[in-house]
Amino acid sequence: MARFTLLAFAALVLGASLPAQADDGALKENLIKLEKQSWEAWKNRNADFYKEFLSDDHVEVGFFGTADKKDVLDTVATPACVVRSYSLDPIKVTLLDANTALLTYHAAQDTSCHDKAVPSPVWVSSLYLKRGDRWLNVFYQQTATPK
Repeated sequence: MARFTLLAFAALVLGASLPAQADDGALKENLIKLEKQSWEAWKNRNADFYKEFLSDDHVEVGFFGTADKKDVLDTVATPACVVRSYSLDPIKVTLLDANTALLTYHAAQDTSCHDKAVPSPVWVSSLYLKRGDRWLNVFYQQTATPK
């Protein structure tokens, strides 16, 4: 009887976790899609995308210091930075809880800002929080890869 109870419990637990795993897979795909869209928006100087993509309390840490949402919006739409090309290695999504996800990956880019080359390749950390029914980017950081 104890063995049957243990097997029934295991089946219940495993069965209950399967839909969550399927949902997690779809969520991860959607977050990866958002991250890739952010790179395209950056390349195409699409500040309207970032108005909806970034949280109001967004923080970014880059090679020239920190920036907030206003700083990002003020830069994206201008010709200050030129993204000629980029490539992203597979993006790993770590779900920290039901409302928090960390994306990490390696990226290479041919980008310049104010006529200075942006370091490449880089490691990227991109943090998302679910607020209401939307996933927003609250933190982004690039770290140069040692050569």
